[in-house]
Amino acid sequence: MEESQSQRSLAEKLIESVNSISSISEYRGSVKKLYCNLARRLKLLTPMFEEIRDNKQLIPYDSLEALNLLKIALDSAKELLKFGSDGSKIYLVVERETVMAQFQEVTSDLEQALSATSFEKLDISDEVKEQVELVLAQFRRGKGRIEAPDVELHDDLLTLYNKSSEIAPDPGILKRLVEKLQLNGITELTQESLALHEMVAVTGDDPEERIEKMSMLLKEIKDFVQTENPNISFPSKEKEVPVSCNGQASTETNTKSPVIPDDFRCPISLELMSDPVIVSTGQTYERLSIEKWLEAGHSTCPKTQQALSKTTLTPNYVLRSLIAQWCEANGIEPPKRSGSSTSSKTGSACSPAERTKIEALLRKLSASSPEDKRSAAGEIRLLAKRNANNRVAIADAGAIPLLVSLLSTPDSRTQEHAVTALLNLSICEDNKGIIVSSGAIPGIVHVLKKGSMEARENAAATLFSLSVIDENKITIGSSGAIPPLVTLLSEGSPRGKKDAATALFNLSIYQGNKGKAVRSGVIPILMQLLTDTQGSMVDEALAILAILASHSEGKAAIGAVEAVPVLIDFIRSGSPRNKENAAAVLVHLCSGDQKHLVEAQESGLLGPLLHLAQNGTERGKRKAAQLLERLNRFTEQQKLTPASSEAHSQTETQLSLLPSTANAVDS
Repeated sequence: MEESQSQRSLAEKLIESVNSISSISEYRGSVKKLYCNLARRLKLLTPMFEEIRDNKQLIPYDSLEALNLLKIALDSAKELLKFGSDGSKIYLVVERETVMAQFQEVTSDLEQALSATSFEKLDISDEVKEQVELVLAQFRRGKGRIEAPDVELHDDLLTLYNKSSEIAPDPGILKRLVEKLQLNGITELTQESLALHEMVAVTGDDPEERIEKMSMLLKEIKDFVQTENPNISFPSKEKEVPVSCNGQASTETNTKSPVIPDDFRCPISLELMSDPVIVSTGQTYERLSIEKWLEAGHSTCPKTQQALSKTTLTPNYVLRSLIAQWCEANGIEPPKRSGSSTSSKTGSACSPAERTKIEALLRKLSASSPEDKRSAAGEIRLLAKRNANNRVAIADAGAIPLLVSLLSTPDSRTQEHAVTALLNLSICEDNKGIIVSSGAIPGIVHVLKKGSMEARENAAATLFSLSVIDENKITIGSSGAIPPLVTLLSEGSPRGKKDAATALFNLSIYQGNKGKAVRSGVIPILMQLLTDTQGSMVDEALAILAILASHSEGKAAIGAVEAVPVLIDFIRSGSPRNKENAAAVLVHLCSGDQKHLVEAQESGLLGPLLHLAQNGTERGKRKAAQLLERLNRFTEQQKLTPASSEAHSQTETQLSLLPSTANAVDS
């Protein structure tokens, strides 16, 4: 009775899998014909599953095993077809070889499972048996076949994908891509944008280089479409939900407003974030809200109550982009970015006495006496540190170009005062642009290379402060700042190392700087910091590794320093933030690399990973689920190796938790 129920349950699951595949209505771009054929063949298996379900006679054990394998293959096919329906059109073309390899693997698994099924031993009708044998024959004929690609489409996409960002795209190529990819309307463009950003969301805060490049490519296509069709607008159904910039639905309509995702709301104000920033604990807040919290004298993270190691605020560019895409998809005007609370104070002037003092100090800065310049730079340094009003007044008086000119002075103390004064002035958002436009970057890099230790540390902190603005990341990275930052990370004082780490972290958010950091030798230094007995730089080192692992050179360099056992130790016993960053690095290392998968499996990763998938941070759960999925696939491939059967049995038992875990973190 129990065996009969088990057989019926398996048949029901097989039917459910095929029904899920049948519910997929259409497929995107270049995979359409291929995927339609696969879905059509799988639908033909339903009558066999229905007859097995309805029959009272038990089927042989070997056939039951074959049907279990078929269930696994069907689930893989469902995921593949679902991505072919919902995934990015650009990805499906650019990553065609990867997509086709996945398709061939799935169809091979289906063919093997069907071949292992003895239809003669199954109590099914001759008509259904012939139909299933026809499906199997089609799988065998199609085995190894590759559908002829649209060469022009593939070449056009790769031309834009690989071109330098400084080169304008060819309008002719853009026109062909718009037509062939059918991205000529706001609905299609929005769907493509959401598909790409869904892939970004899966990777957390460290999107892979290829996804970033695809997003830039889509932006060029979108700009072209809007240029060609200036009157293009959102469909009326997307305009039906007026929402204010604070995320509240307008009272002018009774239409139900879209629910703002929790991750898009500031934990303090509970409103849709316009300028999300990350604090030292890893939590994200709206800039204005967290600035007010800090100005009130608090030194802890509002959400976790952990002490803040520093009050630096790092822009969360990935989340800001996701919020913008969500607003676009829902026909909502994105929330306007407000000036920081620091900047909002600029309207209130400093005292007349302080203004008079600033003017006197500027005269001393312009004097020929080295002693006058040194003392004036020192006093400006202290005034700029005191309050926001002074920072505005000092900049308005014209001090910044004079301070920049002192960065190359041979007097180390004057140099130190000048770079620290610029650091203090850069706290004011409006001053950042003035500092960069005054030509300060080369001078700051000079101090970073040649100055005293204190001057080098403050130069690193200044570069971090200036790199908050996106375009400055590019300027700083191309100025030669990264190698001396790596040197400071290695040989600086504890404070200097932290300053260098924060600067490197922020600069590495820009994809073009990741390779520079890796080539400057940062990976071995980060590994030394991870294994340092004092452990004072673990948080920073893991955060930088998580960013660099998404770059091909970074991934190779991390793999070369035998990082896997160290990363697994942090997944076992690190802080929640360190666990998620260690898992993020491992996700990249184990992507398409069997060596690291074997190493991870043999190092006992599975247990800590399951714990992280159930109890970690949201990002930690996502990373753990991705790693578990890759280990699961790898374990399935090992089934055919007799020597690994015992290890496979143990691993398979532990991985029985995977489906519920994956569902919990991906929802």
